[in-house]
Amino acid sequence: MTQSEVDSFLSYLQVEKRASLHTVKNYQIDILEFYEFIQQRFTLTYAAVSYVHIREYLQDLYEKKLARTSISRKLSALRSFWSFLLREELVNENPFVLVQTPKKGSRLPTFLYADELEVLFTSIDTSKPLGMRNLAILELLYATGIRVTECVTLNIEDVDFDLATLFVQGKGQKERYVPIGAFALEAIDHYIKQGRSQLVKNSSEKALFINFRGSRLTDRGLRKMLTNLVEDVTLSTRISPHVIRHTFATHLLNEGADLRTVQELLGHSELSSTQIYTHVTKDRLKEVYSHTHPRA
Repeated sequence: MTQSEVDSFLSYLQVEKRASLHTVKNYQIDILEFYEFIQQRFTLTYAAVSYVHIREYLQDLYEKKLARTSISRKLSALRSFWSFLLREELVNENPFVLVQTPKKGSRLPTFLYADELEVLFTSIDTSKPLGMRNLAILELLYATGIRVTECVTLNIEDVDFDLATLFVQGKGQKERYVPIGAFALEAIDHYIKQGRSQLVKNSSEKALFINFRGSRLTDRGLRKMLTNLVEDVTLSTRISPHVIRHTFATHLLNEGADLRTVQELLGHSELSSTQIYTHVTKDRLKEVYSHTHPRA
């Protein structure tokens, strides 16, 4: 394997497949890790890789106790790379098509109850610029269910206050518009007018959310902010942007939203990705039972 072949594949992902930079980076890591493994264990070229060698690699991953989702992602990356090599006539076959992807566990997504969210909202000190920003971020994540990467890449112009909508660039550079609730709009408006101007260093900066250095907030910075919020209010639940995304979807479905609408709002390509949110809370179960059972 040469670096030029890997680079060609990564360019193919970005240009033809319109994959995100995050996906491209992870695929690169997965390919290089696999190549290092087959070199150390078998001293093979990629053209000589067979089903047997892949099984050895999977066994190594299982012994390292990698999550099934991580193993599935690595297989997906390698399967795509070998398909590219086959298309370019650099290999004669793709042995990864013979490998079955591990079944994912049926663990339900973690989400927050309304009272837990309220504790977070009311704990933020909005007398300071960073507090105004933090409340705006939290309200926006809950109001729209957008991903963390979608949130940190937002620009001021992506918020339409008149139409109460948000322009989002999602996975694979897919674009969508999502509605924003009144609480989130108010928090964003207050942050832009009162807080952002105190944080930003360069007047040409387009980013909606700014860090303490005066530049665009990063994925890591947003995650750290949420972790700090949870520690401040001593919530037992671990919070991440994806937990808030789960909460958004769960609350919508529990209140009667249809699955197709939630799919559109989340930016899922497949309905199956949205179906994991069809679990119901204990409160919802009690409510339905009490209103529908004749002897309740």
